Amino acid sequence: MDSFVKVHEDAVIGTLSTFDRLVLKGHLSGLYPRGNFSVFLLRQGVLLKDFKSYAMAVTEKLKSHAMRLAQQAGRPFEYLESATTKRQGESKEDRARRIAERDGIEEGLVCVFSVLEPCRAFTVRGNRETHRLEAVRRSTKCLHFYFYWMDPEFGLMHVRLQSWLPFEIQVWVNGREWLARQLDREGIGYVRLANTFLRIDNLARAQALCERFARRKWPRTLDALARKVNPLMRLLTRFGVEGYYWVVDQAEYATDVMFKDRRSLEAIYPALVEHAMTVFGAEDIFRFLGRRLNGNFRGEVTSDLKRRVEGRRVKHRMKRNSLKMYDKGSVLRVETTINNPNEFRVLRRILSGTGRITWRWMPMTKGMANLWRYHQVALQSNGRYLEALAYAQPKGEAIRELDRLCRPRVVRGTRYARFNPVTTRDCTLFEAVLAGEHAIRGFRNRDLQAHLFPSPARSRAERLRRGERVSRHIAKLRGHGLVAKVKGSRLYRPTSRGLRLMTVAVQYRNNLFPVSLMAAA
Repeated sequence: MDSFVKVHEDAVIGTLSTFDRLVLKGHLSGLYPRGNFSVFLLRQGVLLKDFKSYAMAVTEKLKSHAMRLAQQAGRPFEYLESATTKRQGESKEDRARRIAERDGIEEGLVCVFSVLEPCRAFTVRGNRETHRLEAVRRSTKCLHFYFYWMDPEFGLMHVRLQSWLPFEIQVWVNGREWLARQLDREGIGYVRLANTFLRIDNLARAQALCERFARRKWPRTLDALARKVNPLMRLLTRFGVEGYYWVVDQAEYATDVMFKDRRSLEAIYPALVEHAMTVFGAEDIFRFLGRRLNGNFRGEVTSDLKRRVEGRRVKHRMKRNSLKMYDKGSVLRVETTINNPNEFRVLRRILSGTGRITWRWMPMTKGMANLWRYHQVALQSNGRYLEALAYAQPKGEAIRELDRLCRPRVVRGTRYARFNPVTTRDCTLFEAVLAGEHAIRGFRNRDLQAHLFPSPARSRAERLRRGERVSRHIAKLRGHGLVAKVKGSRLYRPTSRGLRLMTVAVQYRNNLFPVSLMAAA
């Protein structure tokens, strides 16, 4: 990220990284293990054959409570005939925001929507093998209540409550809505366009507030919201069901690069889009998201370009996680969306069989305790993406630097031969150095051999010749300042200059040169 800002320092005001959309879900997980739900009903004296009438009664209590909350606040309670989305028309959020603006709601309940949506709910059915009734969870549809609040801390937010057992809850908040409230409270000025800050008077303080958002104690706040919308919480606790277990269902974390004006961003954005679509491959997407490409991966990695009303959007997907870039006003936004945290790792304490506690990197789960790790993973992902975009300039100074590569260089009395950036040999070497799996830990001699030679060496002598040849390549790359040795190891990494020049050389050969050749023909 620092390299991108440094390259465009004349046009960039600063950067801001924080959560954008955050979707949190609460599950009454104590009901899920086999047999627990039946025990919960028996403790209330409810037989399985009477489950339907019982469930309809408690659902009616939830509906009455939702209508009463709306009536007490003097706010509308609306039934929506379909779960409207932006693709179909006006989204529920847009509708709620329009109602808040129409009625001048600055704090408190805005409205309550009731809508029929898919869910996973409990039901009772007969088992043909045992000839007995049993409680199971299955996919179905039921009413969901959306409570939209203009919260004094979070701004516009909503809580969705499932009306049928097990009463799952979803809480939607927006990190930038929260930040705007914090900036107002501290008297820090800003210019805002919808959900984007175009400029903030004290960016350092704003970034510190964003990190506090990721570290806050969420369960206490979420439990209070659950008690507000679900009047059955005391009943559930009395009959052995613990409170909601809260998880991160979806997290969007965005890094905004604020430019001085729209014109400054427009001057470079086409080159960024072209670079992202033509240069970044699957290995690069893995690298950005902090993974190494290996045979254990099962899934697809895709990239696509979409033209929107606001501008053009580039999106890269790895299974259910994604990384995208788009422009909004004078802001360039790079955003990581995490739907499946198991693709990432978190450091955990592990208790061994001998009672010894060790630390180990384990797959990350959706638990709220990992929200800070979500922040770390997404921030690093956005940073690596911007670092790679810093060199998306196939003209100007980069071309002059390529000319220097085409001439021999003498360093401390040692002469290094020239490169020819349009030849297959040198571009293949550059591609091997820039391979995505090398970005996290660097590369060794043998790593380059794996890219430069299609088949394993057939003899020890051939293996030694290959090693010597690659050693000469590495020395030449170091002599021209394209790679540097990692201190205290046998690893090498591309320098900032090397990333810029090698990327441009590969892009020119693979994308621009054939077009020029065809035009000349």
